[in-house]
Amino acid sequence: MLSISKISKTFFAGTVNERRALVDLNLELAEGDFVTVIGSNGAGKSTLLNTISGRYFADSGSISIDGSPVSKLKEFKRARFVGRVFQDPMAGTAPDLTIEQNLALALQRGKRRGLRRGITKARRAEFARELESLELGLENRLSAKVGLLSGGQRQALSLLMAGFTQPRILLLDEHTAALDPQRAALVTDLTERIVAEGNLTTLMVTHNMEQALKLGNRLVMMHEGRIVFEASAEEKAKLTVPMLLAEFAKIKGASFDDRALLA
Repeated sequence: MLSISKISKTFFAGTVNERRALVDLNLELAEGDFVTVIGSNGAGKSTLLNTISGRYFADSGSISIDGSPVSKLKEFKRARFVGRVFQDPMAGTAPDLTIEQNLALALQRGKRRGLRRGITKARRAEFARELESLELGLENRLSAKVGLLSGGQRQALSLLMAGFTQPRILLLDEHTAALDPQRAALVTDLTERIVAEGNLTTLMVTHNMEQALKLGNRLVMMHEGRIVFEASAEEKAKLTVPMLLAEFAKIKGASFDDRALLA
């Protein structure tokens, strides 16, 4: 479903600030794979997601989604294939629009815009059914502006919107990091359910090792733009946080920040 071959990305090339964010990185996800990505600050995790989504173009290498080459497509073109939830709960929604307007926009992501009515009676009923699955009472607040929602509610809505159109790839970029523990746990459980129910091929970046072990069927560890450790489904099932820390300790000069140790 996702094939990444030898992609590299360097920022500020040829200057004193040159930084190699990705270095000849290879990664493949089969349909339905849920891969969690951990690593130190500056390891290239978010750059990897940005390169897949088209926010950045890779300097070299290739990316294919569901057999289609996308390396040269701009971000809005890749939106047909890619759903994404960001770390900032404010980033994935339009705060001045209502819940139903945000959902209507999500439904049209990657499609040709027209003059069709965005919200019909049937569509509103569909939105209510989808929101009911969140168990947050949002199905009764379709006309409420999203800016009035809590961070956890907005992130749950962003997750629902990202999976709404069954994207070929779902990208989750530390999407619970800005939430308090209770709401982070809610969104983590919701993530697990939405991915499983939709059989969504998913790549999730997280600093939280417990979360990285709880979710998904595969795990990769990045450092300085490279994948330095991989665990298959069978291997991942046996991993513990101390074992992950031991693997990371093998990397010269590498260190996690304190958030990596939080449950």
